[in-house]
Amino acid sequence: MPLADPAVRVSSPKLPHDGLRVVVIGQPNTGKTSLFNRLTGLRQRVGNYPGVTVERKEGRGKIGDTPFTLIDLPGTYSLNALSLDEHISVRALAGHPDIGPIPDVILCVVDAAKLQRSLLPAFQAAALHRPMVLALKFFDEAAAEGWKFDLPLLEKKLGIPVIPTVGHKGVGIDALKKAILRAYEQNLTMPGIRWPEPIEQAMSLVEQRLVSEENAHIRRFKAQRLLFDTSHHPSDLDNDSELRKKLLEEAHTIILNGGHHPANAEPVLLFPQIENALEDCTEKTGAVSERLTERLDAAFVHPVFGLAFFAAIMFGVFQAVYTLASPLMDLIEAGTGWVQDLVGGWLTVTPMLQSLVSDGIIGGIGSVLVFLPQILILTLLIALLEDCGYLARGAFLIDRSLSWCGLSGKSFVPLMSGFACAIPAIMATRTIEDPKSRLTTILITPLMSCSARLPVYVLMIGAFIEPRYGSIAAAATLFAMHMLGPLIALPVSWVMQKKVLKAPSPPFVLELPPYRRPTVRDTTWRLWHRASRFITDAGTIILAMSIVIWSLLYFPRPAALENTVRSAFVTESVAETGQSAEQIEAALTDSESELAKNFEVHLAGAYVEQSYLGRTGKWIQPVFDPAGFDWKITVAVLASFPAREVVISTLGIIYNLGGEEDEESATLRSKLGNEIWPGGSRAGQPVFTLPVAVAVMVFFAICMQCGATIAMMTAETSWRWAWGSFVVMTLMAWVASVGTYQLLSRIL
Repeated sequence: MPLADPAVRVSSPKLPHDGLRVVVIGQPNTGKTSLFNRLTGLRQRVGNYPGVTVERKEGRGKIGDTPFTLIDLPGTYSLNALSLDEHISVRALAGHPDIGPIPDVILCVVDAAKLQRSLLPAFQAAALHRPMVLALKFFDEAAAEGWKFDLPLLEKKLGIPVIPTVGHKGVGIDALKKAILRAYEQNLTMPGIRWPEPIEQAMSLVEQRLVSEENAHIRRFKAQRLLFDTSHHPSDLDNDSELRKKLLEEAHTIILNGGHHPANAEPVLLFPQIENALEDCTEKTGAVSERLTERLDAAFVHPVFGLAFFAAIMFGVFQAVYTLASPLMDLIEAGTGWVQDLVGGWLTVTPMLQSLVSDGIIGGIGSVLVFLPQILILTLLIALLEDCGYLARGAFLIDRSLSWCGLSGKSFVPLMSGFACAIPAIMATRTIEDPKSRLTTILITPLMSCSARLPVYVLMIGAFIEPRYGSIAAAATLFAMHMLGPLIALPVSWVMQKKVLKAPSPPFVLELPPYRRPTVRDTTWRLWHRASRFITDAGTIILAMSIVIWSLLYFPRPAALENTVRSAFVTESVAETGQSAEQIEAALTDSESELAKNFEVHLAGAYVEQSYLGRTGKWIQPVFDPAGFDWKITVAVLASFPAREVVISTLGIIYNLGGEEDEESATLRSKLGNEIWPGGSRAGQPVFTLPVAVAVMVFFAICMQCGATIAMMTAETSWRWAWGSFVVMTLMAWVASVGTYQLLSRIL
């Protein structure tokens, strides 16, 4: 059935005072992102759509003196709103309060080599009767594959400008901008679709009875979506769900009686019209690039060699994030320490302000920036793998291994990256289109044993396992701690997908894009946006958490405590050194003396013990008593909330060794080994035994003891999911550590 006749053009409409509003639609892998970057440059704003985790990207630019706002909608194969991405696209096109008014111009990006299939969203959006421009992306690749186009004829048949582009080279960008303005000024719209009588009858029923909209074209678009989008959220397009159900059943009956099926009537009827529109406009003479892609896929997607190559690639990614970021992180930590010392020296007159600025604010900023190397390196590697086309192959290879627990192959890269750091790993989940799979992947990613847990493992293994059982047992324990998280994560994923979210197990449908060379411009923009997004979204939360933890560790600060600690320290020093109390007091006045430095360490430990966090640790210690934790371990657990590795320095302070101790410290290991219970039923017994050491490692392996991770999860999901996950993982960690301690105490 032919397209309806084009509408009469209306010349030179008045431009909106804030410029044109242009939305970009198109299927995945059509190059929308690179085109968006070329049109807007760095004048972009990235966030989430209200109430959902789908990324919202807007940019601004100019066409001569005419400003425009470009909204990049999620890539969708169709406007049938079966997924959250498609749901967002429909809302944006129809005009929605959370997104904005109906667009002035629709820019449809299509793959020139797959034009017939790529045009489906454009034909679906034609009902809106809005000015539209068609951008033929990868025009050079299509030509290399033997495609030829009669662009003037195609423009005539579609009724809209058709602009060939090569995004990474900037070819066609100026012409595309001019076409957008021309389409708006001349009201260049695609002809409407002429439906068969049963479809038209059903659509008219829906349009008249369900859609309350003054604009006839928007009303038709909404009716079309209600009729064909069987899973669409009703509140966006109508108000009465009961009436909607009744009338849609009646409309679907009309369609069925007409010989069509509501679930597939739209694409079945549209694709012949798309084919008719392309007739005599395109011609294919060869397939050079396809043959190259097939040869590469013979190796990369091979069930044996492909998996081996994928494992090597993932190991390289993991190793790069794990090792290349370390020098940069050390540099940031050193720079943070230098700034702390510098600023702290200016504020010595006011100790509380000095500690707030130095430890709370500067230390908090440092705790944000220290994650940037890992985020940037992981983002860079994933961007290169994705842009060159390999990441889709990796997801295809690993999909079967994860499908039983409700995840797809696209979850593997974020989970693997979680072994380095959960922060960039959670950001990497944005490659997962399915919102429920993405949410589940985000929630289980913190169970991967990140590098921040390693100092805890090294300390406990080096102090209590390697000296007694040897290096082989130590290595086996370290491996077991790293594997504990995945062993728990996959069953948890099954529970989340099947029981909590009740997500169906959709078939893993993934288009394998052709191999392409990544572009420096697009990769750089992606790194910039990921870094800025992390700093603005998660960084502010991390900084706030750091200041809160500083407050709990600093206050209260009773004035009498220093005198009490000083008196006890002098008495101990007299007994240890044989010097008089007067000599000890004199030595304490010299801030550079060893005694003075040692006293400051003892005083810091006393302040931690008397702080609100220290008191909380003593108060809740009975909860951790079944796991063998004393109050000092409990306080260290609480203090390590901003970052797990802080537990080492906190233990150093509590045991009067100073905050500079690390996991390799022989003094700290010795101190832990000699610590005894001061009273109670365990009086005189060692605090740290092998069961306690293993229980501590198990607790840290499972618990989400990382404020930065919670902040990132809050930014990517919601505070309910983030803190709910924290509570659940803390309970799981407590149960596992108690069970480990009780079991090992009976065996050993």
